[in-house]
Amino acid sequence: MKPSRLLSRLWQPRRLLFWQMLMFNVLSSVCTYALRALPLNMVGLLLVGGVALLNVGFGLLAAWALVREEPPAPAPPSR
Repeated sequence: MKPSRLLSRLWQPRRLLFWQMLMFNVLSSVCTYALRALPLNMVGLLLVGGVALLNVGFGLLAAWALVREEPPAPAPPSR
């Protein structure tokens, strides 16, 4: 499959799964920023790091589901 076809399958802003994928990636970025910027103790580091890794995993699963499924057919033009 061509890379442009894969990207078109990822870009599906009308689907909830697309927005969930974006939010998981944003949350993992926020957690990564918190790990670097905030003075956390070991429990905080493990907790925020674990949440960041879970968000990355869920984001990858959502991206894989978007690529695997065929995008919905475009709506017919209205008259």
